[in-house]
Amino acid sequence: MRLALVAVGSGLAGGRGAAFGAEAEIPKGEVTKYSFAESKIFPGTVRDYWIYVPRQYDPAKPACLYVNQDGIQYNAPAVFDELIHRKEMPVTIGVFVMHGRVKAPSDQALDRFNRSYEYDGLGDNYARFLIEELLPEVEKKTASDGRPIKLSQDGNDRGIGGASSGAICAFTAAWERPDSFRRVFSSIGTYVGLRGGNDYPTLVRKTEPKPLRVFLEDGSNDLNIYGGDWWMANQEMERALTFAGYQVNHVWGEGGHNTNQATKIFPEAMRWLWKDWPKPIEAGRGSQQLQDVLIPGEGWTLVAEGYKLARSPAANARGEVFFSDVPESKSFKIGLDGKVSLLSDRTGAVGCQAFAPDGRLIAAGRWRELVVKVEEDGSAVSTRGEQERVVSIGEDGKATVLDEGLRGDDLTMLHNGSIYLTDSFFGGPIGDGKIWRIAPTGERTGVDTGRMRPYAICVSPDQTLLYVAEMLSHWVYSYQIQPDGTLAHKQKYYHLHVPDTAENSEVGGMKVDRDGRLYVATRMGIQICDQAGRVNCIVPVPNGKISNLCFGGPEFNVLYATCGDRVYKRKVKTTGANAWQPPLKPAAPRL
Repeated sequence: MRLALVAVGSGLAGGRGAAFGAEAEIPKGEVTKYSFAESKIFPGTVRDYWIYVPRQYDPAKPACLYVNQDGIQYNAPAVFDELIHRKEMPVTIGVFVMHGRVKAPSDQALDRFNRSYEYDGLGDNYARFLIEELLPEVEKKTASDGRPIKLSQDGNDRGIGGASSGAICAFTAAWERPDSFRRVFSSIGTYVGLRGGNDYPTLVRKTEPKPLRVFLEDGSNDLNIYGGDWWMANQEMERALTFAGYQVNHVWGEGGHNTNQATKIFPEAMRWLWKDWPKPIEAGRGSQQLQDVLIPGEGWTLVAEGYKLARSPAANARGEVFFSDVPESKSFKIGLDGKVSLLSDRTGAVGCQAFAPDGRLIAAGRWRELVVKVEEDGSAVSTRGEQERVVSIGEDGKATVLDEGLRGDDLTMLHNGSIYLTDSFFGGPIGDGKIWRIAPTGERTGVDTGRMRPYAICVSPDQTLLYVAEMLSHWVYSYQIQPDGTLAHKQKYYHLHVPDTAENSEVGGMKVDRDGRLYVATRMGIQICDQAGRVNCIVPVPNGKISNLCFGGPEFNVLYATCGDRVYKRKVKTTGANAWQPPLKPAAPRL
């Protein structure tokens, strides 16, 4: 269905309407209505959406994009007509989309209303819905005169907005996918405790800033109900964004939970969001804690890709980094020149590895070996088998078995020769996991067999505290290592952030720096904690799939991250503390 929108040529907010001239001088775009019912991300839903195409649009050049939740608001097509005509925003195609509904089987039942689920929920589901499903469908359409719709794929050319739950939805889409959306208009945003939105001010302060520009609007008579105080929450968001160095603007008023004020200031908001386009939006520097770790202008760079599951990075005394591709039973080395070389293609499933003070590589996993069986008739049959072992591998490649029957999930070897190793026993019931110690003499003892599922493990720079993370919770435990190697004073010490879409942090690995910070590889990226157990900052990785990390390079000031099929690196200001080095005492934390 196609409908014509009449632009209001004068009276737009911002004091410029009267100067714009007669209504007839402004080319008017067209708005077309469609329906979409093919979502796999939100299965069973049906929704209406509208496409606005400005008269100035030329399909030879992909247009900028603005997406708005809850359909057409703020008299947006007329505003776009005028601002595009006055070259105060680029040629922009608008997509105005309603939330989904799962139709009831009969008129005796209610539809399932997906608005809060889609809009208020954190995570990337809605962003993926737009990027993978709806926008490709939009690009299959044409304007009434046959012009094909082509959208820019550059996030710098894309804005997104909405009111109330539609506003937090817009922010979430940009927060999760700044590669696709970087300009956000948020009216009376629902940054409250409905589905985790109240966490955003904290996450904005802690997370490495993203290249976003955000315009906030709210009024002092907005909602104050069971889920929170909208007026206070929006101010808290503005303060958090300002603190973290974002490009942020706002208008506060006295209005309630409606779009009256947002409609009045929408033209000025659009002018500000699109100002100096096409100049790229730059990210801020973030908190002091982030600035203490990250180097301005130094981002993640790709080391290598094409693996099935890169894991277990470990650095030797030269700063060379070793890692494994577990499903492929291969091990690799990253040289100081940055080149990756294959060490072995028959190692087996190496789950974890670390270096010893004398340069040996200590590794645990399921090792491939040749098994020869002599049959009753005297014939010999050879097969390839796997044996769970902890082994020591010298620089000459010769391996020595340190322990039989222990697979291990993660390990660390202290300067005194003690090995601490976790075994989460994922094949058994929760609580069957153990923490083991292999003494320098080779004796293995269980040092914690309490009800937990331990996974990642590392030691403090002074080597008196052992840190152990549960993959299936949000806790990192702290133990004090006793003179005899046993553990004491167990506490749920580090409190990690968990995505709203998950039940646990899924810690894959941990390391410490010489100042005592703990770096934890989690679903949300690298969570960097102070010695007091608090997450100070969060550093996402490019593909969002980090499994483990280590410090490498000649000065151990390069973070290496294994991320599924890829390995990344990033130079930082801090220096890693290796467990095989002599203990050192860091400065006390600020309490």
